[in-house]
Amino acid sequence: MAEQEQKTEAAEEEVKKNSQAEENPEAEMEEALGENGEGEEETSEAEDEIEEAPEGEDAKTWAEKRAAKKQAKQDKKTQVFKEQIEQLEDKVKRQLAEFENFRNRSEKEKLAMFETGAKSVIEKMLPVVDNFERGLGMVPEDKKEDPFVDGMNRIYKQMLTELENIGVKPIEALGQEFDPNLHNAVMQVESEEYESGVVAQELQKGYTYRESVVRHSMVAVVV
Repeated sequence: MAEQEQKTEAAEEEVKKNSQAEENPEAEMEEALGENGEGEEETSEAEDEIEEAPEGEDAKTWAEKRAAKKQAKQDKKTQVFKEQIEQLEDKVKRQLAEFENFRNRSEKEKLAMFETGAKSVIEKMLPVVDNFERGLGMVPEDKKEDPFVDGMNRIYKQMLTELENIGVKPIEALGQEFDPNLHNAVMQVESEEYESGVVAQELQKGYTYRESVVRHSMVAVVV
């Protein structure tokens, strides 16, 4: 009987608690919130412990250390940004240098192509100049004043003037020391007038274009 009465009392107590919870649910929520609030207070206290100076250390010294640490982090970021900027500047300078080299190389190639084309045209014109010189050289003295001969001579001089204006000049050969860069020796001769190794005869006139040889002078050199 005693055991039965204890069970009955326990059941009535449980029913009573459930009834109180249903009648006052706010009290139960406040109790739960009170437990969570204690946890939040503990977290806040832990954060305060992080922000506050450790025990036994002066607050000013601790603040200076924190400021120095923060400044060190900032300096590290600044150094990283500075290195990135230097890398970008170096990259830009390299690209500008490469572009400048490309432009200079293009200009040289363009100039070389132009000079090659000009030399090709000049080489084709030189035989015409040679024919003028041969023809005028065969005119007798008493015919040199004829209008036709005078006209041909004027055309010849005009051609030489135009060639000189674009940079074409005749190579000096007669009486000059033989230079393989300018002269083409096709024969050797004896001479009392010139020393050995000197050009005694000019068989065909040579020309240069802007310091570059278009055609070597064909010469005879003293033995």
